[in-house]
Amino acid sequence: MRPNYTLSTAPMMEWSDRHCRAFWRVLTKHSLMYTEMVTANAVIHGNRDYLIGYNDVEHPIALQLGGSDPAQLGEAAKIAADYGYDEVNLNCGCPSDRVKSGFFGACLMAEPETVARSMEAVIEAAPIKATVKNRIGIDDQEDYPSLLNFIDTVSASGVNHFIVHARKAWLNGLSPKENREIPPLRYDLVHQLKAERPQLEIAINGGINTLDEADEHLQHVDGVMLGRAAYQNPWILASVDRRFFGAQSDPVATRHEALRAYFPYIESQLAVGAKLHYMTRHLMGLFNAQPGGKQFRRYVSENAYKDGAGLAVLEDAMALVPE
Repeated sequence: MRPNYTLSTAPMMEWSDRHCRAFWRVLTKHSLMYTEMVTANAVIHGNRDYLIGYNDVEHPIALQLGGSDPAQLGEAAKIAADYGYDEVNLNCGCPSDRVKSGFFGACLMAEPETVARSMEAVIEAAPIKATVKNRIGIDDQEDYPSLLNFIDTVSASGVNHFIVHARKAWLNGLSPKENREIPPLRYDLVHQLKAERPQLEIAINGGINTLDEADEHLQHVDGVMLGRAAYQNPWILASVDRRFFGAQSDPVATRHEALRAYFPYIESQLAVGAKLHYMTRHLMGLFNAQPGGKQFRRYVSENAYKDGAGLAVLEDAMALVPE
């Protein structure tokens, strides 16, 4: 079987939470899934079960950390390992102001030595895989030379796996949303990186919308990470196991079957006080472009927030979509 990073799902703030990942796991048993970013300081001092707790069904799972202090990152990585995470990943790609002001995220592309020291601490502290997610560059950096310098400097720390978002991040002048859309995609630079550093595991991220596109990239790199495509159209994940991991069959055959397979998880969460809309907000794309899909989304949106809302809301909503 190919490695679980062959096809992975991206860390996405306010999207890839534990409820989202549990639903995605209904669709694919093998893809590696990344958490939302959590700062190292929060992992150390915050409510750990709330911040980094997860359901065992989510494996294989990676915790993405934010930070630049080696001691804090090492301690947070050790905690992640104790929690049973399969991988810890350092965020060197997020361009938001909140991240920049805290000296983590994409601004670390200008500080490869700091990242290298941080990853040395992570590797020393935690007996799990340590990886980095980064951009091809920031602001006025030269595209490929800066990327290569960053990768070479950080890989000297012992990191051998990088997920590269194939866009620059402009830290001044563009919003986080604009940074996901305006800077041009330079897939060729990521392909070149793998060709020139074949000993490293290189995964590619950014603007990949179909599994055919993922297949094409896998002719050049080791892995593909899907972000918004997986969230906005989760059914794309339903054929991943057979197509990329050699499974004999896919976990579910229809969208209705997928939703029903998620019911036990929803019931378990409702039983401990979670609200139905915590889960259903991640289902809005399941019937994307399907007859009755719009009615499904409207019914769920109007009813999942009501007091006492339970599985009956989803049963009624599914009845609006032909099987």
